[in-house]
Amino acid sequence: VSTNWHSNDDDVYRAPPIDRSLLPTAPRAAREPNIDRSRLPKSPPYTAFLGNLPYDVTEESIKDFFRGLNISAVRLPREPTNPERLKGFGYAEFEDIDSLFQALSLNEESLGNRRIRVDVADQAQDKGERPAG
Repeated sequence: VSTNWHSNDDDVYRAPPIDRSLLPTAPRAAREPNIDRSRLPKSPPYTAFLGNLPYDVTEESIKDFFRGLNISAVRLPREPTNPERLKGFGYAEFEDIDSLFQALSLNEESLGNRRIRVDVADQAQDKGERPAG
């Protein structure tokens, strides 16, 4: 029988330290994007799907949005019946995996007057198919 009143069980009642980078008050750049790295492509192209884009967005405004990242191409599909009108989604291709990963951290950031969606483009999306859901 142990007569020790203080054991290591005291730690059970101590709250774990708070990772402040996970709190919503942390600057978005300080938060790690909630992306499963296994979903990232293993080789080029490193393409991000961009959803909910403003209809007046330009290639230049996309490049400016991803300023500081190694962006190699921007594709903004247009309506076949009205070539002046964008479809509201597009793709940004990055030169390296780290740029793509950092781009994903900008998901839900505002571009123009919209909160845009930034996600990993899969091969079906990359062929111009509209993503389900």
